[in-house]
Amino acid sequence: MFFSGIADEAGKDIETQIKAHKELGWNHIEVRNVDGKNLIDLDEKKFNYVVEKLEEAGMKVCCFASQIANWARKISGDFNIDVEELKRAIPRMHRLNTKYIRIMSYPNDNWKDSDWRREVMRRMRELARIAEDGGVILAHENCSGWGGLGPEEALDLIETVNSPNLKFLLDTGNKPHRTGSPWDIYQKIKEYIVHVHIKDYKGEKGDKFVFPGEGDCQVERIIEDLLSSGYEGGFSIEPHMASIIHLGKEAEDQEAAYRLYLEYGRKAQALVEKAKKR
Repeated sequence: MFFSGIADEAGKDIETQIKAHKELGWNHIEVRNVDGKNLIDLDEKKFNYVVEKLEEAGMKVCCFASQIANWARKISGDFNIDVEELKRAIPRMHRLNTKYIRIMSYPNDNWKDSDWRREVMRRMRELARIAEDGGVILAHENCSGWGGLGPEEALDLIETVNSPNLKFLLDTGNKPHRTGSPWDIYQKIKEYIVHVHIKDYKGEKGDKFVFPGEGDCQVERIIEDLLSSGYEGGFSIEPHMASIIHLGKEAEDQEAAYRLYLEYGRKAQALVEKAKKR
């Protein structure tokens, strides 16, 4: 078991991201954006620089937080964008010795559910085949797309694609788009979970983000049950309190955002350690 975080919520540049994790005493990091650009889209020179800084710090990249099939890529969009992104990602993942790449499963674009589901499964099978050939694991987050609708759809995605290289990334603070709660999704797919994002929210809309354990998501209950089931993977924080990168919400005060990231990390770690003891 280890702790990590989606580092661009601590700061834009790789140096600040590493510094935050070092200050927390962590040697794992989950990389999404560096200087506003996704790790997979960085040019070779910039990527090499990021690798150099990570290696100098002894920092392990536990997961690539990709854009594949995410909230911005509707089911009607060009599938080749995702195929090419995954193919670019695989050699970079090998270089950083990273097993997991975070994906989603395409938001709908006013298609009938049956048509939407069919195309999602077709695309996911192809992405899973590429992942199998490349020796990496697709970690589907319960966020956007078919797998984010609710517990049944999440399980449907995993079972229909039926690939050893498609697993689940549970985000404890993502509100299902149709039915259930994070706890309901967790119960359905817990045997497939390989990575966890710690997040928490209050309210029916699920958009008031709070420190872990202070909201409605039963974060502590999920963590305790997960650990008792033998989970040995990572817990990665994604506060969403000072900034929400994918919504274009940047922190108004970068220093305050950095301090909040540290506070969030300490609270998350304490929550996990408490659950572990029980």
